[in-house]
Amino acid sequence: MFVACSTLCFASETLENALRQIAELEFDKFELALVEGGGHMSPSEAGDHPEAALQRLRRGPSLVPSSLHIDFGPVDWSDPVTRRRFDGLCRLAKSLSIAVMTIHAAPLGTPMADEVQRLTHLVSTTMREGLVLALLTHSETLTGDPQTALDLCKALPGLGLTLDPSHFLQSPRPQSDFDPLFPHVQNVHLRDTGQAPGEFQVRVGQGQVEYARIVTMLQRHGYNRGLSVAILDRPDNPFDREVEVRKLKLLLETLI
Repeated sequence: MFVACSTLCFASETLENALRQIAELEFDKFELALVEGGGHMSPSEAGDHPEAALQRLRRGPSLVPSSLHIDFGPVDWSDPVTRRRFDGLCRLAKSLSIAVMTIHAAPLGTPMADEVQRLTHLVSTTMREGLVLALLTHSETLTGDPQTALDLCKALPGLGLTLDPSHFLQSPRPQSDFDPLFPHVQNVHLRDTGQAPGEFQVRVGQGQVEYARIVTMLQRHGYNRGLSVAILDRPDNPFDREVEVRKLKLLLETLI
């Protein structure tokens, strides 16, 4: 197990500056977040030109990419252009020696059968390339409910989860029991979070995220991948983001 830093921690910077700051905070691994409409690198751009994306990343600090977080936003996954771009992102992941690709599940209210149909092709594509596809446990998607997330993993062998406990704490119906998901976890996003409205991100130590218990459960299930510090770069953060990133890094390193 190791600690990495998501580029989302520095989303208001250029990608080059974000990687530089991650290196200055003494991380040696990072999660590359590709967000459509974001200020770094978009998944459509990287999917259309994976070789150019690779060269751009290689010009930065000597950091090791640990995982790929892809957010296309609302998109038609049956569109051949989207499928081609996803294939390009698989090639980029392989070139970067990344094993895990995280995407968002379908929005709440999507029929389970429709989501299984969508994911079947994507899981098949990633497995063929020797990669692991993981769904982010996000409160606004089907995986915001632990049971639904578990059902999807059971329906699609090879599908994993990127555990983000903050979304279980801040969902409309807060979920405290997500232990059955740990055997399927392939990646982890962490920040501190309270249960009150507006407490999605709080100072490390002031929230309800049980870091030690999460690490223990992951170890129990043989997890050997990354713990990604994912304190989102938001203008309304009531704290010094860089200080909190450093604090969480140091805390997680004491637990592994």
